[in-house]
Amino acid sequence: MEVDDTINRMIVNRLRAAGCVFAEDEAQLLISAAQTTAELDDMVNRRVAGLPLEYILGWAEFCGLRIAVDTGVFVPRQRTEFLARQAIALARSGAVVVDLCCGSGALGAVLAANVERIELHAVDIDPVAVRCAHRNITTAGGHVYEGDLYEPLPSTLRNRVEILLANVPYVPTESIRLLPPEARIYEAPVALHGGEDGLDVMRRVATEAALWLIPGGHLLVETSERQVPLAVEIFARNGLTPQVATDRELDATIVIGTRT
Repeated sequence: MEVDDTINRMIVNRLRAAGCVFAEDEAQLLISAAQTTAELDDMVNRRVAGLPLEYILGWAEFCGLRIAVDTGVFVPRQRTEFLARQAIALARSGAVVVDLCCGSGALGAVLAANVERIELHAVDIDPVAVRCAHRNITTAGGHVYEGDLYEPLPSTLRNRVEILLANVPYVPTESIRLLPPEARIYEAPVALHGGEDGLDVMRRVATEAALWLIPGGHLLVETSERQVPLAVEIFARNGLTPQVATDRELDATIVIGTRT
């Protein structure tokens, strides 16, 4: 919908006062999404109250795609675009790709949009995330499963996976309280908690990765710079040759493990 400059400035001022760093951009997105003045007012009120913008819009931009995001589902982060780009560079046409801890299915959807004819499978333990991932993955010809890591995957995928994506939760339990309110309050705890050192889920993923990957296949995970030494050790201990890649601009760190 269209609004005059006065209303636009009022919305920007309200968003800025609420702590929205990109108030002008958010105002334009809300105005574009609203169908009526009443709907716009409601959307602005929810944003001012702290609800993440992506939940209000119903989508998040990720690697140039609009990824459907339902309330409570982990919102794909800009830093994770680095993981997606690294996976795209490694994936071959027709590759079998598995996206564990898939959340909205953003990573799998991006690979499907950028690599021809992949066979895509995605898994999450959260039923809300699974319903959301269906919207993003099945339209790309992929399959979505609800369950704990590898447990719901078809056994026929063992030793066939070329690209294993696992954007696992890696926030140490004691650090959860330091997260921004948008994450700490609104996103599912299961998508954030990584255990005492933040690497509990990564350990479980790495332990079984070699059973699913083809020789030369790759496991890609995002982590923090501080966790890299231990993450590299975890990969090496489970038959994966580790490589670390970073993007300073995005403040992104990933570990790539290749099955020998």
